[in-house]
Amino acid sequence: MLVDSHCHLDFPDLVERFDEVLANMAANDVGHALCVCVTLEDFENVLALACRDARLSASVGVHPDYTDRREPDVDTLLKLAEHPKVVAIGETGLDYFRVQGDTEWQRERFRVHIRAARRCGRPLIIHTRAAAADTLRLMREEGADAAGGVMHCFTEDWATARAALDLGFHLSFSGIVTFKNAAALREVAAKVPDDRLLVETDSPYLAPVPYRGKTNEPAFVRHVAACVAAVRQQQAALIEEITTENYFNLFKCSERISEK
Repeated sequence: MLVDSHCHLDFPDLVERFDEVLANMAANDVGHALCVCVTLEDFENVLALACRDARLSASVGVHPDYTDRREPDVDTLLKLAEHPKVVAIGETGLDYFRVQGDTEWQRERFRVHIRAARRCGRPLIIHTRAAAADTLRLMREEGADAAGGVMHCFTEDWATARAALDLGFHLSFSGIVTFKNAAALREVAAKVPDDRLLVETDSPYLAPVPYRGKTNEPAFVRHVAACVAAVRQQQAALIEEITTENYFNLFKCSERISEK
């Protein structure tokens, strides 16, 4: 069994064919998926989807790309994280790629999420793009290691990976690792310790080869796992086993359905 540790089933390309997406998961032995929230306005929809199937979990958080949405505070995140389907805080972090000018608001938002995660005992889902140094700095300053979590859709170099691992975080690889121009990322994936490795789709984006350019979905995490297995020179069955165990060890509140 595989787990998709990060997807967005509430986005239009997937929610409109929700039952088909779940059926495709089952056909590809993907036994669980984490539906990740990106704004507080979207949280109820994310939660409602997760509640429709025992194979789904949810998170609560506000993505760093959004400048015009409701701003989170610690108390709000704590209250929403009380629901048993909510297993993580995020998606949060820093993204300087799309934002121009002052980015202090991003850093303050990130601090709020880390503080909430520490208080409620939920792991963090961290997004970083063109902001690795500041991301790691804030993680250290706010004690993110006390909450733990995952650097999702990891695309940074080994030095950044090593720093995140030293803080106790997991690294999750998406379909990007299968892309022809991602040789450096595959070298990083080869070095990650077995007990810190996760796989994801970040669907509906970043479909792996051989589906690149198409709408991604949790069933395609199998191709991510196969690529990771190849670069690590490990059996695909082993990657399935360790990434599934790592997921449930990290996101302890996720319901685990007995494997047939």
